[in-house]
Amino acid sequence: MTSTYEWNPMPHYVDVKCTHCRNLAHFEFAEIVKINLKEDVPFFQNSSLFEYYLFSDHCGHKWHGAIYFAGLHSGSVDAITELPDGYKPEYWKHSQYLMRNHGLDLGSIRCVSCNTNKMHTLDWPNEAFFSIGYKGKQLWAFDRESAIDLRDFITSTGRNIDNYKWRNFLLHVPSIFTSKKARESVTKLLDRLLT
Repeated sequence: MTSTYEWNPMPHYVDVKCTHCRNLAHFEFAEIVKINLKEDVPFFQNSSLFEYYLFSDHCGHKWHGAIYFAGLHSGSVDAITELPDGYKPEYWKHSQYLMRNHGLDLGSIRCVSCNTNKMHTLDWPNEAFFSIGYKGKQLWAFDRESAIDLRDFITSTGRNIDNYKWRNFLLHVPSIFTSKKARESVTKLLDRLLT
């Protein structure tokens, strides 16, 4: 199903199914900073904290990038202590907006059950932990909090969007899930998932 539902801005953290045990895991997007000077490339290539990638933009121009996986370092940039001149650890912090500074699905996954903690390329929404199927369509939420908002929104009759923290996300839920006919079935599936 391709619609505005799939194009919701992604938060920096989402709940996913662990790639190893299929239980609840947390995915955190990596942050990418452009390496401005060619002489800085070897530092990032040899660093144990960063992954170096050679990227191509939409015009085919190549650029060097340093990727930091905060999820592999307790979710912070505190592990970054030494950098070449012109770079600061905070450059790799998540922005205050629900938008990535890149279009890549790179990040890290940390499992609550089996303690898996590794780099991962996200396959969203197929890996969403809070996901149900209804009439051949997939309904998903980013995390537990947004799943609760989703369930409460579907069960409500007034549907005052201003009552929900995840209102921008809820605005794009396809009508197949919000119809009166679907309400009971979808709510039961979401309740089962949330317990």
